[in-house]
Amino acid sequence: MFMGEYQHNIDDKGRLIIPAKFRDALGVNFVVTRGLDSCLFVYPRSEWETLESKLKSLPFTRADARAFSRFFFSGATECELDKQGRVNIPNHLREYAKLLRDCVVIGVSSRVEIWGKEAWDEYCAQSQDSFAEIAEKLIDFDL
Repeated sequence: MFMGEYQHNIDDKGRLIIPAKFRDALGVNFVVTRGLDSCLFVYPRSEWETLESKLKSLPFTRADARAFSRFFFSGATECELDKQGRVNIPNHLREYAKLLRDCVVIGVSSRVEIWGKEAWDEYCAQSQDSFAEIAEKLIDFDL
């Protein structure tokens, strides 16, 4: 399980330190792809395979299913950590998530998310006001 919030800088070569607490759970090879809300999603290989199986079962006859699958899979790339615990994030993903220098790496249960600090701060500010309202809506999910 991934949890917590960590701030790191991305270097000029696109390398970002992955928090030590996340490294073992991510494993040797993991997948980075475009996420929702202009961040990146990082999945351990086993979690990616489970998600991939579910997405394959979507009906290809539906335009929204095709669009989501294209968005999700076309941005995906296999990654691994270097000896310093850094991941090299491809340019197309850095551009998508607007990763310039200051980044925030967060744990979200079964995945890791990578945010540009400015985008994360903005997201938190917008979400904070509606957190209680969102929590009330989630009661239907037996939380």
